[in-house]
Amino acid sequence: MIVVKNIRILSQARDDLRCGKIFYDNIEKGIGDYFYDSLISDIESLTIYAGVHVSQFDYFKMNASRFPYFIYYKLEKGFAIVVAVLDSRQNPSKMKIRLF
Repeated sequence: MIVVKNIRILSQARDDLRCGKIFYDNIEKGIGDYFYDSLISDIESLTIYAGVHVSQFDYFKMNASRFPYFIYYKLEKGFAIVVAVLDSRQNPSKMKIRLF
């Protein structure tokens, strides 16, 4: 069993969240806040579910529950480290470039 005591969100992943929020707010005011809150809730669930997700590009990949996004993270010394929050509809080669 993997024990995660804390979660770190790297600055590039925070930027991904901000971009997603802006994208959805441009569609309709308020959806961006819902997007952000939903993704943060998914990320917080890593304290329980970290390590059970499929591995891709040397990271664990979790599907967001309410939006078409992937949350990429790694595990280090009791921490889940979120490295990217990417739109699942983009070209997989762009995701790979972003993650390396």
